[in-house]
Amino acid sequence: MKTSGLKYKVIKGKDQYDAYCKLLEQLVDNKVSSDIQDEIDLLTLLIETYDASHHTSADSDPIKLLRSFMTDHHLKSQHIVKLLGVSKGYVSDILNYKKGLSKEVIRKLAEHFKVRQEAFNIPYPLIQK
Repeated sequence: MKTSGLKYKVIKGKDQYDAYCKLLEQLVDNKVSSDIQDEIDLLTLLIETYDASHHTSADSDPIKLLRSFMTDHHLKSQHIVKLLGVSKGYVSDILNYKKGLSKEVIRKLAEHFKVRQEAFNIPYPLIQK
């Protein structure tokens, strides 16, 4: 039997996930044609499907999810500062449950990590000073 020769396959592991994420970022940055958009859409779907089964659960909160993505993508808080265009203190407060996620922050995180905004738009308790 002949192999299918598919360019992309269902993500089955962390290395494949990381490779697809990196490729998707490159495609989004260099988008030039509608053919590329189909490829972007397919990779996004594969990544979202993997994320849904490996990162989100009913009891997870957005900060745990963000920390998980940071670990998976080898990001530090300074990367999140640049991504969001906010201060180091604000990111620290978010990561330490002292401040909530704004709509703009949710939008940027969802767009960057290629997930639905709902993943970050879940209520969670803040630590009172």
